[in-house]
Amino acid sequence: MEDKARYVALKILSEIDEKKVFSNIRINQYFKKYNLSSLDRAFATEIVYGTLRWKLKIDYLIQKFCKKDLKDLNVWALNCIRIGVYQIFLMDKVPEFAAVNQSVVLCKLKAPRLSGFVNGILRNIIRNKQEFDIINEKDKTKFLSIKYSHPKWFIDYFIKYFDEKFLIDLMDANNQAPELTVRVNTLKSSKENLKAKIISRGIKVKDGQLKESLIIEEVGQIEKMQEFLDGLFYVQDQSSMMASIILNPKPGEKVLDMCAAPGGKATHMAELMENTGEIIAFDVHEHKIDLINENSKRLGIGIIKPMLKDATGFYKEFENNFDKILLDAPCSGLGLIRKKPEIRWNVSLKNIKDLTKIQSILLKNASKYVKINGEILYSTCTITKDENEQIIEKFLNENTNFELVNISELVPIEFKNSLIDGTYLRLYPNINNTDGFFICKLKRLW
Repeated sequence: MEDKARYVALKILSEIDEKKVFSNIRINQYFKKYNLSSLDRAFATEIVYGTLRWKLKIDYLIQKFCKKDLKDLNVWALNCIRIGVYQIFLMDKVPEFAAVNQSVVLCKLKAPRLSGFVNGILRNIIRNKQEFDIINEKDKTKFLSIKYSHPKWFIDYFIKYFDEKFLIDLMDANNQAPELTVRVNTLKSSKENLKAKIISRGIKVKDGQLKESLIIEEVGQIEKMQEFLDGLFYVQDQSSMMASIILNPKPGEKVLDMCAAPGGKATHMAELMENTGEIIAFDVHEHKIDLINENSKRLGIGIIKPMLKDATGFYKEFENNFDKILLDAPCSGLGLIRKKPEIRWNVSLKNIKDLTKIQSILLKNASKYVKINGEILYSTCTITKDENEQIIEKFLNENTNFELVNISELVPIEFKNSLIDGTYLRLYPNINNTDGFFICKLKRLW
């Protein structure tokens, strides 16, 4: 096949629509399966993430030239049009004729009868390019929804908590590609040594905001870098690193990571503990237990003990057992929209409500596992109050033997402005240039 990059992008987009799969997982799977070159990988990645980011604005434009409701269109054909529109309007180096012709060619592979329809829509759009930025909506929420390509419910929900400028800045940040941040494995390398090694390869790298973080620029397959294979770093957002930093586990302590896969926070804690002590790492999926083991081995860590366990269940053998517990709870993931743009289309208010029940169960279980005077760190990669402050407030009302810990001294100076009353850390992509994240710490008093 001549145009593997666009074909793979189309397959991924269609599977996201039909099966609600995560973009990053499918991208990794298909890049390996089709053995794409570095250039093709970059091109396909741009099409997938870009089309997902701007899906609502793209669909609004397509609907102007289509008599049928887009919901009734063949998914493959619709995505052929979408990627064509994305290339025409939002990719500088793709000629219009190439965007149209390749969309038509790819449509013929799975929906041949609709190839003429795809061709007609795209050529009509090119003749009326000014329509891309014309949004004829009097309703302010709907206008913002289309302009910034976020679902209407997202705006309706967050306008209750943020002013309009903040919300617009947040949506704008969600539509930008994130930087690639890595955590230096301090068991194997210093930050300076790792940085020098990467620079010597001609790869651009700069310091992150945290002492153990680096930002790597213009790298192809990071998992093939020798420094990665040697376990000198772990790919992780700085917001996620903050969870382990604020829990502050010490060498020799016994720690539980309740939802551990793929092991980013567990391995970070092991590094902070100087690979001394014990970390029990729960996960409910067997293949994810394998991931934790693989990452531990690569990083040279020997204190993590993965266990195949569903953290929503209670295990009496762990009662009053741990000095510290990290609960990075399953959540709506709305802080990860930069990295997984499809989240905005797949999450609903009902999902959020259902998740709060699970989060409360997990926190209740954690409260039974931690020792007296021990600490629980609660974190999520979402920005909804339902899944964050409200979970904690409800828990504290029902468990008077716990209190919020003032974490001011543990929060690096670069993030102190995001600390609320010394106890809640809220990170946002538009403010901190990290994933959206929530962190707080609880102490058991008796």
